[in-house]
Amino acid sequence: MPTATKSRPDTMVRLLAVAVIVIAAAVAVFYATRGEGTPAGGDRELTITISNRTVSPPTGRVEVARGTTIKLTVTSDAPDELHVHGYDRKAALEPGKPAKLEFTADATGLFEVETHDAGLVLFQLVVR
Repeated sequence: MPTATKSRPDTMVRLLAVAVIVIAAAVAVFYATRGEGTPAGGDRELTITISNRTVSPPTGRVEVARGTTIKLTVTSDAPDELHVHGYDRKAALEPGKPAKLEFTADATGLFEVETHDAGLVLFQLVVR
């Protein structure tokens, strides 16, 4: 008895369908990683407290659009220095006194915001 084989046109249709799906997914990833649809500018205010080497709110990622003004207020219970890597912005942290730091996130990428002496990562800033 002859065995059933797939015809060449069926195989071509399936390959074409897979190619269309792969291209559509690649286009979606391209636009998603470019930050399409994310408006530039605006302000993002962040208030952080450091107590007994504990960061509050807990360390995480903060995502903003390129051109956003970042306004940081950090209060620490110990003297230290606040530092925004990649932007080379710094502020002195004096116990119990809120330190304020403001800058425009005009460079894209991933940047750590941390304290120098204690080596605490406050958050990672993602700019798209």
